[in-house]
Amino acid sequence: MQRDYTVVYQVIEEGWIMATVPELPGAVTQGKTMPEARAMVKEAVELLLESYREQAAKEAPMTTVWEALSIEIPSS
Repeated sequence: MQRDYTVVYQVIEEGWIMATVPELPGAVTQGKTMPEARAMVKEAVELLLESYREQAAKEAPMTTVWEALSIEIPSS
């Protein structure tokens, strides 16, 4: 399953590039180059989503029903 997220890149102190994902508070990282920032934010999103799923599974009752939800967000 593929999901798309918006990534915002900003040049910060000493030329570092900060990457944030507005749809996922907490998905914030940085890299010295754009390729590094892209790789780091991809890893950050993967780890954050895995953590969210694990936590939800721990807290969910045995009778919980899980399913995928797809939403089309129009581009601006």
